[in-house]
Amino acid sequence: MFDQQDNSKKTTYPSSKIQLSDRRAAEKFLRLSRGLGIGWLRGFAFLMLDAFLVSLAWKLAQIVNYRIDELEKVRSFQLWGNSIQEPGFLLPILGITLATILAAGLYGERYKRRRFPQLIKSLTLAQIILILIFYLYEPGVFISRSTFLLAWFFSLIFVLTGRLAAEQIITSLRHQGRVTRKIYLIGSPQDTLVAKIALKLVTRQEFEIIGQVDLSLKENYDRWPNILKDISESGVGEIFVCSWQSLGEQMDVFWSLKTLGIHMRFLPVGLNISSQVPHIEMIGGMPTIKFSPPAIIGSDFVLKRAFDFVVAAIITILVSPLLLIIAIAIKLDDPGPIFFKQTRVGLRGRHFKVWKFRTMVVNAEELMKELEAKNEIKGGTIFKMKDDPRITKVGKFLRRYSLDELPQLVNVLIGEMSLVGPRPLPLRDVEGFKPHHFARHNVLPGITGLWQVSGRSNIVDFENAFRLDMMYINDWSLLMDIQILFKTVKVVLGKQGAY
Repeated sequence: MFDQQDNSKKTTYPSSKIQLSDRRAAEKFLRLSRGLGIGWLRGFAFLMLDAFLVSLAWKLAQIVNYRIDELEKVRSFQLWGNSIQEPGFLLPILGITLATILAAGLYGERYKRRRFPQLIKSLTLAQIILILIFYLYEPGVFISRSTFLLAWFFSLIFVLTGRLAAEQIITSLRHQGRVTRKIYLIGSPQDTLVAKIALKLVTRQEFEIIGQVDLSLKENYDRWPNILKDISESGVGEIFVCSWQSLGEQMDVFWSLKTLGIHMRFLPVGLNISSQVPHIEMIGGMPTIKFSPPAIIGSDFVLKRAFDFVVAAIITILVSPLLLIIAIAIKLDDPGPIFFKQTRVGLRGRHFKVWKFRTMVVNAEELMKELEAKNEIKGGTIFKMKDDPRITKVGKFLRRYSLDELPQLVNVLIGEMSLVGPRPLPLRDVEGFKPHHFARHNVLPGITGLWQVSGRSNIVDFENAFRLDMMYINDWSLLMDIQILFKTVKVVLGKQGAY
């Protein structure tokens, strides 16, 4: 009915009498598979990138091992034998390595590609399989143990670095409005507004929202064939449904999308359980949503902790002259201690002393009681105030550039804090928590976090800050930590929301 140019194939739905052209027709197959083809192309590009980097790793391992042998005049192991120089010697290595990564699902969607701990495990497993094959099934081919170790090490470095660089390039292109995925929203105006904010914030402009409609309204549902025609012509590959109630005749809408080859996702905006991570599981043919409390545990925790320790140690060494200058400036500006130590609440609700450069007068704690009425954070859960009279002259400068936080590198080194995570709050603030707020304590607190790089003190509603903290916990990855650290530098230098 809405496609006047091609009415050779019609599908009629008895309940709604909607007639739709079938995009699965042969002449429209290429247009139909646009979204799927882009996904395959992206996965193939990452596979080729990994193949190049793994090949480079093995070649470099050869060269380094040979140079080491030359220097040490050791020839107890043959580098590879004659077979290493034969054409195609890398094919079995690449085949096993790439197959292992593929089996782990690391060439799929973006969140799967960024499972870096799983990528490390896959590369290690591939190396173990290669050792078994070459030493048990190919006894005539000799590879030195050092070559295996070097190839494994270089593979980890090259592939991880390559993935990080590729993801950063994709993110940069998305910020420029390129390589986006066109989608359409179905829901009430309130639900679609929440969905737009969430999709823009979480996915970093991965999706381009073409339009929205509420099909629970009869006039909109009557126009659905025309709307669907516009959606199809716009190249939209996915429909995001914000609530089942907004679908109208649910099965009619579902089958009309299925006929056109458009994917449908359910985005449960009204399901406000921000402190848990959902997992879809089929039970008896029915989809169920399982919620588990978020926590960075196991290998994720070990990886994050190792990253924190190494980076914090390097930063501490590099900024040590600056720390000395700040200490002298504080002492000259206001009599009293250089450092300020305050009890904060950390992982699993444990209390610890957080270190900061002192930016306030010595009796700041006593004066705060007089200033409670001027708290600018809604709800009063935490205390923030512009032009706080307790802050010293040097303290204003330190806070403007967040230099007062540098001593917390000590907290990171001893394992009480992380470089990135929810900010640890004083006991006074935690006492005002609502029950769901305690989910912040499932991870180590951080020097900086998603809250700080998304507005810092300009965020005046604690619930919004809490949502950002939970978003970080739910979506954590090492790449996210690195991105937040770089954004922190940009925010601090720009003095955005600092006081």
